[in-house]
Amino acid sequence: MTGVTLGIGELARRTGVSVRTIRFYCDEGLLEPVRSAGGHRRFDGAAIDRLTLVRRLRGLGLGLRPITDVLAGRWSLDEAVAAERTALDRELATLHWRRSVLRAVSEAAPADRAARLELLSAVQDGYSAHETLVRLWRPMTTGPIPPDAARMFLDISAPEPPSQPSTAQVVAYAELVLLAADARLALDLKASTLAGQDRVADLGALHAEVGEACILAGALLSAGARPAPGPELDRFVAAHASALDAADSPSFRRALNHRTAPDRNPRLRRYWHLTGEITGEAAPMGLAHTWLLDALNTSVA
Repeated sequence: MTGVTLGIGELARRTGVSVRTIRFYCDEGLLEPVRSAGGHRRFDGAAIDRLTLVRRLRGLGLGLRPITDVLAGRWSLDEAVAAERTALDRELATLHWRRSVLRAVSEAAPADRAARLELLSAVQDGYSAHETLVRLWRPMTTGPIPPDAARMFLDISAPEPPSQPSTAQVVAYAELVLLAADARLALDLKASTLAGQDRVADLGALHAEVGEACILAGALLSAGARPAPGPELDRFVAAHASALDAADSPSFRRALNHRTAPDRNPRLRRYWHLTGEITGEAAPMGLAHTWLLDALNTSVA
């Protein structure tokens, strides 16, 4: 350090930061003073700009770690601000979740309150709850599937909790998490939907084609149509046949119906009904998929 230096009192006067706080920043490594012959802290002129930036970032609510990263050049200011916004969004979502949980407990009938309290207390917050859903479905996104298709599949199968959930939504989400944590449901999926996945050369194409069939079936589901054979089912079967390099035939349909039978179990049906309550969709993709499986079962019965 060369040239004129500042004492800690002068630095405090010029920046509006207290001497005590400056000492703290020095101890934390945000400022790097030198010692005078008498052992006092001395600062160069650049410390003014550095300390002013620290004061402003602290005024935005940033912690010492991200501020240190900005000063060291590991983060840009934009990256630090974006990270702080993400953290605040998560904190706000957690508060909204807690408020809805408390309201759901208080609004329950006295006879139902104990059961509701047990259900909701098992889910700490929306973020950890969402991770439980993702863990259930992530195995279906392994293999040769494009990242965009994998993300879309997880968005459908593991919906995020609403940012400001209603009482009904927070109760539905808690029940959804308990279902996802049920080892029996994971075993059912492994025995059906995941069976033969290693034989599929293009999982992305399979997901895309099945999704189109589900969209067609969803329109019928919304209209109240009962599951029955038709072009929607034909497209669904054709997607699986093409993925396995097979032909659509009565024997293939019987085999496909047998393999996907666990997908029609009551637990999974309940899972998809709950996703509809959470997302507000009249015909969520999962229920449309179940409609197709019921149509398939009807066609081979």
